[in-house]
Amino acid sequence: MEKEATIGGSSHDPSSFNLLVSSPSGLPPSQVLSTSLNINVFRLPTINHSSLLKVSVAFSDAYDRVPHADASLENTISEIWEQRTLKNNSLFNGNKFRYGGYVFHAGGGSDHEPHICLHLGLTDYRTFVGTNLSPLWERFLVPSEDDSVLCQHTSSPLGNGAVVETIDNKILVLQRSNNVGEFPGYFVFPGGHPEPQEIGISSHQYVKELTESIDTKVSQEMFDSIVREVVEEIGVPASSLVSFVLTLI
Repeated sequence: MEKEATIGGSSHDPSSFNLLVSSPSGLPPSQVLSTSLNINVFRLPTINHSSLLKVSVAFSDAYDRVPHADASLENTISEIWEQRTLKNNSLFNGNKFRYGGYVFHAGGGSDHEPHICLHLGLTDYRTFVGTNLSPLWERFLVPSEDDSVLCQHTSSPLGNGAVVETIDNKILVLQRSNNVGEFPGYFVFPGGHPEPQEIGISSHQYVKELTESIDTKVSQEMFDSIVREVVEEIGVPASSLVSFVLTLI
């Protein structure tokens, strides 16, 4: 997801990430709770530990990608995907959660804790390759200081990554295959994407038929997906993984 991070930080160092939330101790899944709005939230220690920060997920088609008005630029998405799949037949498309921005409420008073809400929509890997990873990626951007406006025409899928520390205090890294769609041969941490299909999401229309709070399911998938990635990519059993925490960049 390096290209996505570069886009978001384009007004600063082009190789930098934008820090959304800083938490020294991270966010354990055991601290997931429900609010009166029936939205799952996470209790996250703030930098100065003087209060707790709630983090919630709002999943809606309002946070989907907006097609670009330039039809010729839009057409490059399918053209680039076709070129990439012809060169690498192991690539396949699939739905992803789209990061559409966030809202932060500073709170105030004893009854109003700080709160950040992540805005998530739907996108797919094909559109990610054709926008964020495209040689033409800058043409998809809209001049704005607001990242959600700046990147409204890009796929910007929500990704995840794990820093895995062993019992003897080593950090595990992997070398990517030369047969992948993103950064072949690079050394990386285990990671990937939360997967909509894992929680029964194939479209926004289907989501409306689900009885359980979809925001709750998406919140849980943020934890479950990274465990799956570590198990699949490193080969350790899930039972050997302890002390999960979530941080946001």
